[in-house]
Amino acid sequence: MRARNANHLPPASAVCLALAILTPCSLLPNIGRAADLDLLSVGARARVGEKRVLGKEAPESFREYDAVATLRLPWQKYTESGWGIGTRFMASAGILEGANKTALVVSAIPLIALGSEDGRFTLDFGAGLTLISEHRFAQQDFGGPLQGALTFGVSVPLYQRVGVGYRFMHYSDWGAYGPSSIGVDFHMVEFSWRF
Repeated sequence: MRARNANHLPPASAVCLALAILTPCSLLPNIGRAADLDLLSVGARARVGEKRVLGKEAPESFREYDAVATLRLPWQKYTESGWGIGTRFMASAGILEGANKTALVVSAIPLIALGSEDGRFTLDFGAGLTLISEHRFAQQDFGGPLQGALTFGVSVPLYQRVGVGYRFMHYSDWGAYGPSSIGVDFHMVEFSWRF
């Protein structure tokens, strides 16, 4: 009988871990409102690794599973019809898997969002920071634990308060750890619950 790899968590366990980390956000929406922040949605997403990294070929393939919470920030401009532009803050926690290794990954990304004020239809983009607990995966080295993050996403309603979306995510050190490090790109499907 083969020994189980201690660094490998099954996807279901990873999502449960990420949800446990983000649960206080979903249980305490009034704290956000008191600080002019409003919990807009919580969700889960699964990412499938992309071998190309903004034009480069990555030596490893990655998967990521995480839980995400999105807050509405106070800077916004919407018309009477309910359409316009607003700011958001997206936080996520989950696992990154690649080359038979598993790492904890946490990100914090401010967003600019175009669409409906209630968050049902949204097109957003932003840049922020990501922290990964392991940065060496066989042939691929991210360079260090702190990474920059670029993202672009689209979400639409699926049923009542449930939404579905697509998100592109790029992690990179932007050269901070030297020329030999390389990042990772993800295409992901996201399911969310709007408040």
